[in-house]
Amino acid sequence: MPRDDASTSDPVGRLQVGRIGRAHGLKGEVAFALSSDRTERVAPGSILHTGARSLTVSASRPHQGRWLLSFKEIKDRTAAEELLGEFVMADPLDSAEIEDGENVIWVHELVGAEVRDVSGLLLGPVVAVEDNPASALMVVSINGDEVLVPVVFIVENSPGVVVINPPEGLLDLGKSS
Repeated sequence: MPRDDASTSDPVGRLQVGRIGRAHGLKGEVAFALSSDRTERVAPGSILHTGARSLTVSASRPHQGRWLLSFKEIKDRTAAEELLGEFVMADPLDSAEIEDGENVIWVHELVGAEVRDVSGLLLGPVVAVEDNPASALMVVSINGDEVLVPVVFIVENSPGVVVINPPEGLLDLGKSS
């Protein structure tokens, strides 16, 4: 299952980890939709980026399915309102920061990888990864059609190559007749 980030990286190599919502209260706190499964992204002391601006998380707490964040650089509601809708990027985590030790596939490693089935047949490249409550979905370009393939069907992953074992007929769904 892809971990951490639900979108591709920016030119600097940072990964999208969420989006800032509306201001909350008068002291500069904002609602934040975390698109990462790594809650340490919003831990106090974390550095997040919006464009060329860096923001340091001073406080965070879960609230109604999202997070409420305060930043050292944002002191009031007016400054918080200016952040509305900003996509937030973060530097990739290194392997020392990952505690679970499971086989982790990062979204930025999937995009651009070639997809093969278990027989070795080249299907096409991963052009995007879409977040989905049940399972993240790889968007695979197969003969000009974009086919959604749940990442749960990945059976092998190596740099630049993903091997899948989908159920019969899955790759035919969504193709025009």
